[in-house]
Amino acid sequence: MLRKTITLSEPMEEWIKSQIASGRYASDSEYFRDLIRKDQDKRAAEHQLRAMIQDGLDSGISDKTMLEIKAELHRELLDK
Repeated sequence: MLRKTITLSEPMEEWIKSQIASGRYASDSEYFRDLIRKDQDKRAAEHQLRAMIQDGLDSGISDKTMLEIKAELHRELLDK
């Protein structure tokens, strides 16, 4: 494990203390590790969403009507 030193404002320190006092976290370190895990999850989800958007853009423009697209999607969902 590595040790890090950070500087916080008084309101931030009070917030962290309140989270620990609520019983949600046992220590400052546990709180920060949870924040980091949540940030990692968020960044991974953003990356996945951006990749999906790019896939959509790369797929080009369809010559199908909206009704045809919906019908195709409906068939795909029924096949699962």
